[in-house]
Amino acid sequence: MEPFVRALAAFLILSIPLVLALDEHKSSVNGSSIMWTNALDVDDLQSRSANEGIHSTDEEIDGGFNSLDSMLQWAIEHSDPDTLKGAAHASQSLNDTELKARQSAIVELMESMRMPSDADLMKIAIADLQNSSSSFEDRQRALQELLELVEPIYNSNDLHKLGGLVVVVNELNRAEKELRILAAWVLGKASQNNELVQNQLLELNVLPTLMGMVRSSCTEEAVKALYALSAVIRNHPVGQEQFYLLDGTSLLKDLMKDTTSDTRLHRKCLFLVADLAEQQSEFSEVLSKYDPNKDYLMAVVNLLDAEDFDTKEKALMAIHSLTGSSDIAYHLLKHECHIKSVLHRLELQLDAVIQSTNDSDSVKDFLLLCQKIRSMFSNGEEGRSNQ
Repeated sequence: MEPFVRALAAFLILSIPLVLALDEHKSSVNGSSIMWTNALDVDDLQSRSANEGIHSTDEEIDGGFNSLDSMLQWAIEHSDPDTLKGAAHASQSLNDTELKARQSAIVELMESMRMPSDADLMKIAIADLQNSSSSFEDRQRALQELLELVEPIYNSNDLHKLGGLVVVVNELNRAEKELRILAAWVLGKASQNNELVQNQLLELNVLPTLMGMVRSSCTEEAVKALYALSAVIRNHPVGQEQFYLLDGTSLLKDLMKDTTSDTRLHRKCLFLVADLAEQQSEFSEVLSKYDPNKDYLMAVVNLLDAEDFDTKEKALMAIHSLTGSSDIAYHLLKHECHIKSVLHRLELQLDAVIQSTNDSDSVKDFLLLCQKIRSMFSNGEEGRSNQ
């Protein structure tokens, strides 16, 4: 047991009779005489604690008491009867004012030992970010704490109410790239699959800032910004329309065409391309006017020649989504990007890999998807509509 918990237990054990005496005094009829707790009261309390099955938990041992009652019950269970009886007799020498003072001391002690809630921790972190005199280390620590705290959706929902979204968005403009990276990471985690936070961030006009960060020469900053950007607009037609209006497809095209880009950027781009295509198909009345152009589609097709298998697979999945997104995308892929010949070449490569390795199940699945997509173009519109 921690030293402070030992001290707490000792204090409570000696204070139990005093609190009980005050409680008896409050319930007396005329208030002129104090009904002091006697040794029998203490025995009754210990018996009641045992009969009610009161027991300490790991949380209570750590000091995480939920209330004054639970703290007193814990102290009773862990007390020595003789000590309690002695304290009960000693309490008879205290007057009403002294009893109230001792009770207040217990309450204050309990408050000082109370474990802070997630909301408390979020408020502390937000206050550090709001404080213009906070050091780099304080801001970094605050963002790291928020990164963990916003993971549960009930915490991320409260972030804006507490003033957290505004200050984290402001951190995106910091001179220190470490703070910008952390801030983007926090926003991405908070908005992931959370329409409420997505709406709030769109109202704060966060997209232009994130899109600028995606073009950063710092790979980690670009990766985290693209992660946040994808999280803010994923499955969100209004956010995606804003993205299109900001020429977001040119951003993705440039990243995919850049052969020096980190593979993580390529994969995240392809993931976002697939999501945009699926949303365009589902919400055609809003997004149909944002059909992709040939250069955009060619950037996706060219990543089928990437060296790593994961990028190839994500490119193929993006093409599958694009094929069903609109007639324009389908015809551009077929007639301008010559997707059938590209897929045929890929099939031959995959066949060779299957022949040369024992662990070929994942490659076979990849090959089946490749054949499925090629059939969509080989069989014309009928083949496309049947997929």
